[in-house]
Amino acid sequence: VLGDRVDARIPERILERVFAYRYRQMAADLDRIARFGTDRPLTVALTGASGLVGNALTALLGVAGHRVIRMVRHAATGPGERHWDPADPAPDLLDGVDVLVHLAGASIAGRFTRRHLARIRDSRIGPTRRLAGLVAARDGATAMVCASAVGFYGADRGDEHLTEAAGRGTGPIADIVADWEAACDPAREAGARVVTVRTGLVLSGAGGLLPPLAALTRTGLGGRLGPGDQWMSWIALADLPAIYLRAVTDPALSGVVNGTAPEPVTNSRFTRTLGSVVRRPTPVPVPRWAPGLLLGRQGADELAFANQLVPPTALTDLGHPFRYPELEAAPAHELGAETVPAAL
Repeated sequence: VLGDRVDARIPERILERVFAYRYRQMAADLDRIARFGTDRPLTVALTGASGLVGNALTALLGVAGHRVIRMVRHAATGPGERHWDPADPAPDLLDGVDVLVHLAGASIAGRFTRRHLARIRDSRIGPTRRLAGLVAARDGATAMVCASAVGFYGADRGDEHLTEAAGRGTGPIADIVADWEAACDPAREAGARVVTVRTGLVLSGAGGLLPPLAALTRTGLGGRLGPGDQWMSWIALADLPAIYLRAVTDPALSGVVNGTAPEPVTNSRFTRTLGSVVRRPTPVPVPRWAPGLLLGRQGADELAFANQLVPPTALTDLGHPFRYPELEAAPAHELGAETVPAAL
């Protein structure tokens, strides 16, 4: 039983959202830990630990009893950190490590200039290949779990169901992601277990796309992007660390995994759902040219108007449990719009 008693001179409704989030999150985390437990604690090395997903995964792994070593670019400050030079990692960097989780990489969001695309590529391909080489040298003692993106499938695949078996698409992001995944080949060729998580649009109240979209929608200016018929393959932040936890602990999981929710939605439906959560209408569509002012034409096509219907087939075939398989409840959880449950 988890309970809280709070004496404070502030309105109860302010605290209610905090505890509603906390209770639901804790119950779900304990459920995932019970499902994906191991017979011994693992040592997990983690790059990108300070990012949105890395923070959440570090907490979940810690609660599950695993030892997390944060791979940091500054000087290590204690036993929970190791210095990692992406350009020249130390040969002994992964000594004693059971699983390497590699999340680090420059943000894809931004105006699609040559410099921006080069930064995205350079932060991923070389560092990943060097880490894969270290995994290969461990002779199977270390598994590798590497982030990837649904951008592998290209910016516009229409209504095609893009399972893990679907071929790569075209465009700058598809090219970068394909090379990023190929950079893991040294570990694969050496016989190490390698899992690649092709992540969709991550919904989180702590960062990413959801907070600015919610803020815009609260002003009454939110609306569908262009025609609104483009598919959005999303995943709640509450579900993504559990996918990584399974990738870390489940020896049966290997290869490509789509890190998306089972129910992709169109942009129109996403917009209506978000409006319902923040209790604002969404009548005014955003003209197609508007995102291009910030992202450039190519960036708008690759990000704002990306059309990718990506089901998590590999995970659903394994019976993987999702907290938020459907969209309606996910933004409510992430934006603090839930009520305190009577029991979980």
